[in-house]
Amino acid sequence: MKLVVAIIKPSRLEEVRQALTSLDVHGVTVTEVKGYGRQKGHSEIYRGTEYAVHFLPKLKLEIAVDDDLADQVAIAIREAAKTGRIGDGKIFVLDLLAVTRIRTGETGASAL
Repeated sequence: MKLVVAIIKPSRLEEVRQALTSLDVHGVTVTEVKGYGRQKGHSEIYRGTEYAVHFLPKLKLEIAVDDDLADQVAIAIREAAKTGRIGDGKIFVLDLLAVTRIRTGETGASAL
């Protein structure tokens, strides 16, 4: 099993959700986060005063999938989240050692 973690722009969430639904992915956890990468933030002008914004709003998606689906999920997220501009995000694929469904006690891939 794998845990796919993606950091994306908030405006791309619906496109990513549709892409994951087309792969028959059943569960996604979405968290609002802030951070920066190479762009290191930006400056904004509010009421005539310039402010430095160091941490930009992003969404963190966490998707637990079977090993054979992880590459397809990463590709689907990449294609759906891509705008071609700086700050599109990152995708991480991690090994998932154990999963337990709390309601039934199922473990492993059947708990996904």
